Amino acid sequence: MNIQVITDSTSDIPPETAEQLGIRVVPIYVRFKDMVYLDGVTIQGDEFYRMLETSPYHPATSQPTPEDFEKVYSDYCEDVDGIISIHISSKISGTCNSAKIAQKMLKSRCPIEVIDSGFNSGGLALAAMAAARIAKSGRDFTEAIAEIRKTLGNIDMFGMFETMKYLARSGRVSRTIVTAANVLNVMPLLTFSDGEIIRTGLVRSIGKGMDHIYKFVESKKNIAELVIAHSEVTERAEKLKKRLSWLFPEDHISIIKLGAGLGVHGGPGVLLAAVRVED
Repeated sequence: MNIQVITDSTSDIPPETAEQLGIRVVPIYVRFKDMVYLDGVTIQGDEFYRMLETSPYHPATSQPTPEDFEKVYSDYCEDVDGIISIHISSKISGTCNSAKIAQKMLKSRCPIEVIDSGFNSGGLALAAMAAARIAKSGRDFTEAIAEIRKTLGNIDMFGMFETMKYLARSGRVSRTIVTAANVLNVMPLLTFSDGEIIRTGLVRSIGKGMDHIYKFVESKKNIAELVIAHSEVTERAEKLKKRLSWLFPEDHISIIKLGAGLGVHGGPGVLLAAVRVED
């Protein structure tokens, strides 16, 4: 069967990887007051982080509209046997809802399945890449959907934010907590649980945070795929990759750059690892 996989730009999938696997990426919107950009299209990561640090206005992100998805789905409806649209967790974004509205608008034209990945960034990247490979495996539409949903249970993500400043600016934590964190010189460790980003602890140094990321990966058995995502800390990501090569072949570890989806809350200095294991 000919199945098209679609995701959104919060996956942070590099364009060359998306092209290689045949994944269509729908951009989210990034707003700096009155200026509106398309993530990864009219604003790239480097420019986004420069503006994040220098602009007097903290940016906001918003999901693609149902009309955006309708246009993308329409590009494929006549030529494929089905569309699998896999997106950022519905508990942190309305993207899945927009996709489902478009699905209803086009249901009579071709089969469309909207899947809530329960992740963003590296976790969603692994989900979308696995979905693309499953879509090309020859399974029929129903079998492919079932296999993709099963794969989501084998993905996990863990990381650290170097600062809580941008979480405060975006309203995700109080300024009192940020002030206390600065006084105590601590940084949050984060993971995903039931589709939500949760804090799992605090560390006092980058080195300690990287130790925790290493231990997270070390705890996983039968690793099939490993991705490191970061925001403006390339050397740190490369160092982590070298260290994780003790657990997984270094040339199979991908490094991706965090876009606006998580970057608007984490700012520069985010470092995380996403893992997909085999049963």
